[in-house]
Amino acid sequence: MPTPTDFERMLRGVALRVTRPRVAVLSAVHGHPHADTDSIIGVVREDLGTVSHQAVYDVLRALTGAGLVRRIEPSGSAARYEARVGDNHHHVVCRSCGVIADVDCAVGPAPCLTASDDHGFAIDEAEVVFWGRCPDCSTTLES
Repeated sequence: MPTPTDFERMLRGVALRVTRPRVAVLSAVHGHPHADTDSIIGVVREDLGTVSHQAVYDVLRALTGAGLVRRIEPSGSAARYEARVGDNHHHVVCRSCGVIADVDCAVGPAPCLTASDDHGFAIDEAEVVFWGRCPDCSTTLES
């Protein structure tokens, strides 16, 4: 996991001012992939003490806009945040418990970016979500 100094470099690299809340939120997202906002707020409060919901929302919006974090919204779930950016990976979501894991593109550099009909769009990202049951939930159902 990156260090606080690494997070400061990341922020400066995208022309964002280094603040304690920004470093804490960036650290929380790196340490807790696919966490929702409430979970991130909890982690940040453990680090900083009091911080408002709005401050965390504002930081998440700034980090997402700067490309340092990615926001995903699986159907029926609250927005989640992850630090894995800059590639075209996908997600698998458990229908029972909601756990989320990353899934790389299956073959080639980005095969999922070739649409059968692009309708003239310059496609730069594809969002694929696989749904099923995680190993723990599958085992529970079989028992």
